[in-house]
Amino acid sequence: MIKNIRIRVKPEIWADQQKLEQEIAQQNAISPKAIRGIRTIHRSIDARQRQVMVQLDVDVYINENPPVELFTPKEYREVKGDRQAVVVGLGPGGLFAALKLIELGIKPIVLERGKNVTDRRRDVALITREQKVDPESNFCFGEGGAGAFSDGKLFTRSKKRGNSQGILERLCQFGAESGILNAAHPHIGTDRLPAVIANIRNEILRCGGEIHFESRVTRLLMDGNGKVMGVVTADGREYAGPVILATGHSARDVYRMLFTENIPIETKGIAIGARLEHPQQLIDQIQYHSREGRGKYLPAAEYSFVTQAEGRGVYSFCMCPGGVVVPSATGPEQVVVNGMSASSRGSRWANSAMVVEIRPEDVASGQFALETSELKARYNDMVKGDVLQSPLAIMALQEEIERQTWLNGGRTQVAPAQRMLDFVKGRLSSDLPQSSYSPGVIASPLHFWMPKFISSRLREGLDKFGRNARGFLTNEAMLIASETRTSSPVRIPRDRELLVHPTIAGLYPCGEGAGFAGGIVSAAMDGERCAEALVAQCF
Repeated sequence: MIKNIRIRVKPEIWADQQKLEQEIAQQNAISPKAIRGIRTIHRSIDARQRQVMVQLDVDVYINENPPVELFTPKEYREVKGDRQAVVVGLGPGGLFAALKLIELGIKPIVLERGKNVTDRRRDVALITREQKVDPESNFCFGEGGAGAFSDGKLFTRSKKRGNSQGILERLCQFGAESGILNAAHPHIGTDRLPAVIANIRNEILRCGGEIHFESRVTRLLMDGNGKVMGVVTADGREYAGPVILATGHSARDVYRMLFTENIPIETKGIAIGARLEHPQQLIDQIQYHSREGRGKYLPAAEYSFVTQAEGRGVYSFCMCPGGVVVPSATGPEQVVVNGMSASSRGSRWANSAMVVEIRPEDVASGQFALETSELKARYNDMVKGDVLQSPLAIMALQEEIERQTWLNGGRTQVAPAQRMLDFVKGRLSSDLPQSSYSPGVIASPLHFWMPKFISSRLREGLDKFGRNARGFLTNEAMLIASETRTSSPVRIPRDRELLVHPTIAGLYPCGEGAGFAGGIVSAAMDGERCAEALVAQCF
């Protein structure tokens, strides 16, 4: 028989399979000899009390052997014939849209502006070593999307949108470790995720799908009735079929293209701030209530904070325990930071975005000023009016903050930074602690040059977090500017049920770049849904 049991154990018991079986047997009056195996359904760390515990939801196999396979692999068959659809973007939304199209018997034609994940890795290395940003191949653009090199966190709250467990199983099918199936905050690691992505790509190709790298889409092909019939790439090639547009949150040229082609888009709220970096040992000590930190059995500690400051949310985002801060610019005159962790989460640092909520009305009401005349002129020429009143308003704000960060970093990928307590107190930092950010950091008064709307709320929020977690607010930590790519600044509207653009037939906005997802799993689920909707309506 199989018995489902929920149990709390000390970390040292959780780490030893034999001791865990003995504990389960003792607490549930089961003969230890009858236990043939244990399958963990869910696990999480409970660090609310001084004694840290591991919470487990397990299936115990009593007098029967557990199954060999943790899940049933899905079989994908070759697609034939002339039924095809275009998928723009090979991030998680595009990858899983393509797999679902194959499952439904439709040939995917996938167009990716960047390079394959192997060649892309070389371009990413150039950013960190030589500060050279390739605008088509970087931490945001290329096979796998922004998630490929920002550590593969798989936690999502969007479970009502689709089968999140199915996404995790598919990732395991293509090479991810099975531990992601039961972790509270599953994570693959930036060192392992690229191989998983490459395996998915190879399966798409094996089944007869097409993938074209270095193929940036510049125009939609439309018939006389305003229906999308395909796309045109920068080199003039045309690809026919209904279109799933899954381009990611940093494809600003796509938003500009949609705007200039009079395809309705909407401005969307985002969050902007800086990347906060602590010594991981300090976070371990705070979260696990111990001078020794995590000890032998516990993982690198995480945290999550949220509060309100002057009527806007201030919160931590994309927390990377044992991680590094990375440069995420996608073009010239930008400094953008993000975080990632390897599967071991073994670095000396912990980092997290610390960001302030920004709503469309904050920009439209003049709370922010676009100081760069060149930027303002470029947008105003495009919108034939005030950019702050256009759907591109928050995107323009992003660009301005990234340019100001670049200027304050010395016009390189060196990032301006400030010790955490100095930032909160409005003091200059005479020096900075060591950092994981490879291009380097330079002391800069973030509290002075960042928009006051952001800096004042961020300072208040960090002060509150420091009062809630003793030791968190410290000059051992520093803020590294600027964190601007938390989500898409634009939403491409679509019908709630049919998932097609409400006024443009044949166009299926998808994933994070369209404003309908917020991470790898939610984007993958959205890709599957868009593929299903496209097939139901177009074939």
